[in-house]
Amino acid sequence: MNKPFLHYILTGIIFSILWSSASIAGKFGLLSVEPLVLFTVRFILAGVVMLLYAHGLKKSRIPSGKEWKHLIIFGAFNTALYLGIFIIALQYITAGLTVLAIALNPLFISLMTSIWSKAKVSAAVWLSIALGIAGVFIASYPLLNAQEMTTAGLLLLALSMVAYSFGSVYYSSVKWHLDRVTINGWQVLIGGILIMPFAFLFHSQHNQLDLRFWLSLMWLVVPVSIMAVQLWLILLKEDAIRASFWLYLCPIFGLIFSAILLAEPLSWYTFFGTVLVLGALFMGQRKKLSLKRGN
Repeated sequence: MNKPFLHYILTGIIFSILWSSASIAGKFGLLSVEPLVLFTVRFILAGVVMLLYAHGLKKSRIPSGKEWKHLIIFGAFNTALYLGIFIIALQYITAGLTVLAIALNPLFISLMTSIWSKAKVSAAVWLSIALGIAGVFIASYPLLNAQEMTTAGLLLLALSMVAYSFGSVYYSSVKWHLDRVTINGWQVLIGGILIMPFAFLFHSQHNQLDLRFWLSLMWLVVPVSIMAVQLWLILLKEDAIRASFWLYLCPIFGLIFSAILLAEPLSWYTFFGTVLVLGALFMGQRKKLSLKRGN
């Protein structure tokens, strides 16, 4: 296994670990503040930090022309709609169950990519998608009997996945001439600005800016909004469909984190589901692996 491919594998694994932790950190943060308040502050703070680095230290250029349109669309779907709806859904279902919906992303991304680029998706890819969804379903099966979920929560969760998938496909289709930190910084900041009016509109309770809130916020800003999204953008530019298969690991890590930190159920279903997920991941990356071996 050569260094570029090893780097790609490590990028996917680290992304999956960090991205799956967002649900847990969000659950802790929601014990102190309202969901839209938590994520508005998160997005704006993360955006400001990245843009200070991009334009202040790296001296990267400011976006211009149609780049603003691309950033607004990407920020609206990838950040505002996806995570805004997602954090509201967290109020109605368990944190472990939220990661189950992530398994639908590779399906949505493959379908949207196929329609957008008019490219045919191979039977092997559809098979690996089916295997991955089955694996996540089996791993999450004990949660389906839990009482901490509602139909509204599940519908909101599905809607957030559709928004995220569209944002991913859109990003992959654009020929960007900006560096990744600049893209990420602006799309996150734009997402925070778009959510801000709704945070004020739906404000209904006292928010406690305690230590739990700040620890949750810092985790959501640095490891998730900055580090994980940067890794995701790298994976997307390689190949949107193959990048989506790394999302299958997120439910597995999410279930493990939920069991450790939130005492949510973990069983042999998790083990068998993980085996299927790893099989789907291998199948999804098989073509890339064979290409690397041929080099």
